[in-house]
Amino acid sequence: MTPRSRAMALALFGIVLLMSSGSPAAAAGADPGREVRNLTISGQRAAVLADPAFAARYAAEVARHTAERLALRVRDPERNPDPNFCTITPVCEGDVRLYDWDGRVEPVLFTARSGATLSGHVWAARAGAAKRPGVLVINGSIAGFERAYWWAARALAEAGYVVLTFDVQGEGDSDQFGEAPDVLEGSRAGLPVLGDGLPFYDGGTDALDFFLSTPDSPYVPRASRTSGTSHAGKQSRRVAAGLNSAYNPLWRLVDPGSLGVTGHSFGAIAASYLGQSDPRLDAVVAWDSLCTPVQPAPDELPAFLRRGPDLLPGLPTPAVAYGFDPECFSAPPGPQPVLRKPALGINGDYLLTPTPYLTPPDPGFKARSSRAYSAAGVDTGNITIRGGTHLEQFFVPLPAPGASLRGIDLSADYTVAWFDKYLKRDPGADARLLTDRWRDDPATRAVDPDHDGNLFSYHYRSRLDVHLADGTRLGCEDLRAGCSPRPGTS
Repeated sequence: MTPRSRAMALALFGIVLLMSSGSPAAAAGADPGREVRNLTISGQRAAVLADPAFAARYAAEVARHTAERLALRVRDPERNPDPNFCTITPVCEGDVRLYDWDGRVEPVLFTARSGATLSGHVWAARAGAAKRPGVLVINGSIAGFERAYWWAARALAEAGYVVLTFDVQGEGDSDQFGEAPDVLEGSRAGLPVLGDGLPFYDGGTDALDFFLSTPDSPYVPRASRTSGTSHAGKQSRRVAAGLNSAYNPLWRLVDPGSLGVTGHSFGAIAASYLGQSDPRLDAVVAWDSLCTPVQPAPDELPAFLRRGPDLLPGLPTPAVAYGFDPECFSAPPGPQPVLRKPALGINGDYLLTPTPYLTPPDPGFKARSSRAYSAAGVDTGNITIRGGTHLEQFFVPLPAPGASLRGIDLSADYTVAWFDKYLKRDPGADARLLTDRWRDDPATRAVDPDHDGNLFSYHYRSRLDVHLADGTRLGCEDLRAGCSPRPGTS
């Protein structure tokens, strides 16, 4: 353990002992020492961030990107990517070790239905099939620069996918406001709790429309949700001026009949919903967290305040202290989607602020949505990373809440394997979903306070409920213990 980790462990140990000594938690079987060690796992990524070479490269990228944003306003004064959390506190450049890549990365700009200009990138490996499945990545809220998810874009592109990453309206390099009369539509993505879901739900649909655009069918924004106004004129004008992209520059590579969607945080909520509601999408991976689409959808704040695990027996906490509500919140009104598309969720033991468990939580709490998909007969799974936080799939150089060392690598592996199974129909994907690799990872074991190489949570059971390539069904309710394919029913 590093000095910082030891200091954090001692402080947490004192807090947990003070709160649990002689309390019902001790009688309920809580292990304060083990819980303290579990909490320190969120400090593992700090070792990467502290590397001088990484820090120097990161500082250089922050300076370059800051200058780029300033120059943007000069050459394109119509743009309004206002200062936000990521630019005021420059923590959202992502993993700069991935910036030197020999693949194709094409920057794009296109007009959202509100009239805002959205910024993104299309990714693909230089070698590969003439037609490839496509994956849309929807970023998260508040600090959700698309750059923090470029690890996923690169992993998927190298695995043979075309990928679109973008900043939703109100975040990153996308505009804060729309065009009159829809100036305020979708403008509040970066506001915690006070924000709305339109930049993620409608923005995800708009981005998918752009992803599927071609020279014969160029991108045309949908009519505004608020006023019904078409902002197609702005898109056409900016295309003619050489500012916006008329269509996906990598359109030749995209197989429109094989499309997936993934996302993080609010992007995961939107991905869960759109994956079931949009007939063009075939599979979903939700990074904290998978949810169940319902109508009418709950608002964000009430969803956050629903009952979560008990801090002590009979003393519940809000669900958001440890994880999100199982129902997709803040979705715009419309028909309730039917669960049909295979969906995988990946999350961690904790959320934004690692909060100790003083009594063992319900081991099925994190997989509530996944079980709803199982009940509907849809292939699904949920993986909970031991000691992980909300930042497992969001690479930012923050010491707190931090993240585990290898959670992002586990997420990349399962994301690619899930899409390989349901988009490429690769029979070899089953073995990668059922691998024992993450039950004893040497790199994790080397830094773990208990020398435990198993990345799966012991608080929450990780599960898979899928049909295998041979037609049999595998139901595994404890990946930490390990599961082997066994004969089942189709």
